Amino acid sequence: MSQPPRLFFTRACFPEIANYLRSAFEVTENPADRILSRAELAARLDEYDAVFAMPSDQFDAELLQQSKRLRMLGLMAVGFNNVDLAAANARRIMVSNTPDVLTETTADFGFALLLAAARHVTRAEHWLRAGKWQRWAYDGFLGMDVHHSTLGIIGMGRIGQALARRAAGFSMRVVYCNRRRLAPQVEQACGASYLSQAELLAQADHLILTVPYEAQTRHLIGAAELAQMKPGAVLVNLARGGVVDDAALAQALQSGHLGAAGLDVFENEPALHPALLELENVVLTPHIASASNATRRAMAKRAADNLLAMAQGRPLDWVNPWE
Repeated sequence: MSQPPRLFFTRACFPEIANYLRSAFEVTENPADRILSRAELAARLDEYDAVFAMPSDQFDAELLQQSKRLRMLGLMAVGFNNVDLAAANARRIMVSNTPDVLTETTADFGFALLLAAARHVTRAEHWLRAGKWQRWAYDGFLGMDVHHSTLGIIGMGRIGQALARRAAGFSMRVVYCNRRRLAPQVEQACGASYLSQAELLAQADHLILTVPYEAQTRHLIGAAELAQMKPGAVLVNLARGGVVDDAALAQALQSGHLGAAGLDVFENEPALHPALLELENVVLTPHIASASNATRRAMAKRAADNLLAMAQGRPLDWVNPWE
């Protein structure tokens, strides 16, 4: 009787997910949730046929090229910029992600960040907690209205479209920029109008980014693009760290050109650009846009289903198909 393939969890996960995968794999968990060093991760790739991975794990070309045994890599994330897909293809390592299941929750959180940044929610809370609230003031914490304003969305995939649908409830005008223009019926359903990036930056009161991270989108929003935005505008990054030049963003916030920002992702996370930590007009959250109980469990289940499908030869959400 042949041995089942061996599977390793790089980080802790819901206990029922490991039990679910034991139907097809010999499973080893990481209950301490300790982030493995590069050398430790490399050793695991030589010991296991499959890996259940998290966004914090980095699988670069050298690591994958040196792996002797790995054939299945299931990501508990929609983004896969932490994997060198060319190297995975060269080694015939199947890679899967978890699209769809986090769309609505991430869009909810995008509006949470937008509202918190535009209305100075966290800044006002910190001020209150510090015991500084002594009286009401007509000019206290004046922010930007969200209702009846113009929302610009760069990246009009599933999450971008979910954001546009929510914007209707705030009577917002929605404009978008995308690699490919949406079909007319989709634009109509979203209540969104297509603009060039330059036009969108000039017109948007609030900008939300939902593009994937790749070479072409690194620093998609840098100093030049920030300068094109309306004075006092609000920027929200739901995409990936590196899509925004964080140093340039900090400078635009410091100068007052931008009114506020809401950031869930950062360059070099979990490290942050130190200037961002010193600013009061930016809301900072630790990559939690998908962090509802139901959604994170759905993501874990989808990642597990992909690994079970891989064991049969083809994942459900295959991001690097070579056939």
